[in-house]
Amino acid sequence: MHDILQQVATNAMATGPATLLQGMQLRRPIDVVKTAALSADDKRTILAGWASDFYAVDSKPTFRHIPGTPEPVPIDEIHSALAELDRRYGF
Repeated sequence: MHDILQQVATNAMATGPATLLQGMQLRRPIDVVKTAALSADDKRTILAGWASDFYAVDSKPTFRHIPGTPEPVPIDEIHSALAELDRRYGF
């Protein structure tokens, strides 16, 4: 049973931010902040997920890549987008 739960959690993590991005043309973290189609909470969820180690690029630990985006981005770019989100929404 534990293996099944672990697989479900892994699958949810793998598709989490990508599910929210479906149908959107978001290429960079700042695009998440700028889009009007997402709530502030969804934006924070996407960016926090994008920043997680789960999406770290092998042999490039300072880069993250989530499914649905064209290329890896530096973690600093994600942190900058989170700071901008905080500034805009007063988190």
